[in-house]
Amino acid sequence: MVDFTVAIPTYNGEHRLPLVLEQLRSQRHTQHFTWAIWVIDNNSGDRTAQVVCRYRDIMPVPLHYCLEPRQGAGFARRRAMQEAESPLVGFLDDDNIPEANWVAAAYEFAQLQPNAGAYGSHIEGAFESVIPPGFEKLLPFLAITQRGSTPRLYHSQQAILPPAAGLVLRKHAWEDAVPQSLILQGRTDDNMLTGEDLEMLSHIQQSRWEIWHNPAMRIVHKISDHRLQRSYLIPFFRGIGRSRYVTRMLRFKAWQRPLMTLAFLLNDLRRMIHHQFRHGRQYQHNLTLACEFELLLHSFLSPLYLWQHGYLGRRECDDA
Repeated sequence: MVDFTVAIPTYNGEHRLPLVLEQLRSQRHTQHFTWAIWVIDNNSGDRTAQVVCRYRDIMPVPLHYCLEPRQGAGFARRRAMQEAESPLVGFLDDDNIPEANWVAAAYEFAQLQPNAGAYGSHIEGAFESVIPPGFEKLLPFLAITQRGSTPRLYHSQQAILPPAAGLVLRKHAWEDAVPQSLILQGRTDDNMLTGEDLEMLSHIQQSRWEIWHNPAMRIVHKISDHRLQRSYLIPFFRGIGRSRYVTRMLRFKAWQRPLMTLAFLLNDLRRMIHHQFRHGRQYQHNLTLACEFELLLHSFLSPLYLWQHGYLGRRECDDA
């Protein structure tokens, strides 16, 4: 019987994964429960499997490896939930470095909050290079999450949810609320469409389960220089924008969605006009402004993009 599982979805994580596993080797205060680790290899082309094999014999808890050939974080997360034999599954990305009590804090919070179907970590950033000027306000999109020193309940009216990095899911809540197929499945090499974590959490939040922020679970998110460059950030924010119709509409009943779609379109259009009027063409040489405009533009275009590319019909076919 396993009480807690740490799941690490990874794609080409050969050089990032060892630091995460080393930190998991030295977890403290876990003697009163049993736990295990699953590495979900999301179709890597490097030596990720060999790294896991090398660590198997030196880990203090069972370390398992699984290949998920369907690329996308949503597929990897679903595979982790299938493989885990515990009632609690905590997710770490391969660039998330947990503090030495992360596993213990994650397990203990579930005992204190039995209605918590999911809960997220306090996440600080460790940046390889200097962030662009003014980019601090966009850091939550990079899974940097600092929401106070006391536990906090996420209310559905606020439209704010924790990122998948450092997230713990109660398996019963997942089985209760999350559909077998989601519209969004995560970024791939040729598609930056994201939002699969918000779609999944929105289903849990709309059910009988609660979602919390647990500041006792602390991790450091290592942000590489590549992820702070224009070549990465512009497609990244474009992908967030394109997914927004899905994540926005999950909060509303079917009969409300046409009206809310129109309301969001008008608000996005208003914000784009205001952004252009205020900043002119500064976004051409200001990366933060360029990211903001890319997010606004593709949030506005999101319903059309998802319909044109078959995402909105996919769920209907899967549910039929």
